[in-house]
Amino acid sequence: MRAIDLNSDLGENTPDRIVGDDAGMLEIVTSANVSCGFHAGSPEGIRDTLAAAVRAGVVIGAHPGYRDYENFGRSPMDVDSATLQAHVEYQLGALIGLASAVGGTVAYVKPHGALYNTIARDERQARDVVAAIRAIDRGLVLLGPAGGVVLDVAERSGLAVAAEAFADRAYLPDGRLVPRTQPDAVLHDPTAVAERMTRLAADGVIRAVDGTDVAVSAQSICVHSDSPGAVEMAAEVRRRLEADGVVIAPFVEV
Repeated sequence: MRAIDLNSDLGENTPDRIVGDDAGMLEIVTSANVSCGFHAGSPEGIRDTLAAAVRAGVVIGAHPGYRDYENFGRSPMDVDSATLQAHVEYQLGALIGLASAVGGTVAYVKPHGALYNTIARDERQARDVVAAIRAIDRGLVLLGPAGGVVLDVAERSGLAVAAEAFADRAYLPDGRLVPRTQPDAVLHDPTAVAERMTRLAADGVIRAVDGTDVAVSAQSICVHSDSPGAVEMAAEVRRRLEADGVVIAPFVEV
């Protein structure tokens, strides 16, 4: 019987910028990618999300991004290596400290937004992120894009890795995500999204925008918490997968 993880990006709310329903998501997912503050969230809000994840028994991951709060970390940046490594180290250290304060443990790292997309193909920035993770805690698992160069870099460095697929994002025929600047890059229909993920679990493929099937080997499925109807989509994905006999479980043990 196959097992797969469900994850979501959480801890991104502030009083003046509410982007998701953390409480609702924590009832569904098995792993929480918690913002480290550079792209979204506030220390007190992040701490509250971490505490809620601990209470729910959800595995905690760090979700570091570029220092780009204004654009939600979704603007590509050409950051020099020393700066990028220090910024990722700073974010990991902060989240690990807050998690410890509420009785939690950070088990993995999933970079956010533009940083995530960049290190899928840019080996230099991938090395910088991997170096930061190793400097903070070599026991952290790196969760990244299936087929992304960062997973190869991390494995060569001795880090454990896991690959993910996106339930609510459209795919290009080469396996990359359709850029958010293009129409229909983000999916919203819970039924259609769940059907895509049940096919992924059964056959290891996702239908691309041109109608072809893309092979995707993933141990985790992400539903973005800031997508409209995110909780409903995540709930339907979990319901359909479990109905098909798929076990929903964290990809990393704590």
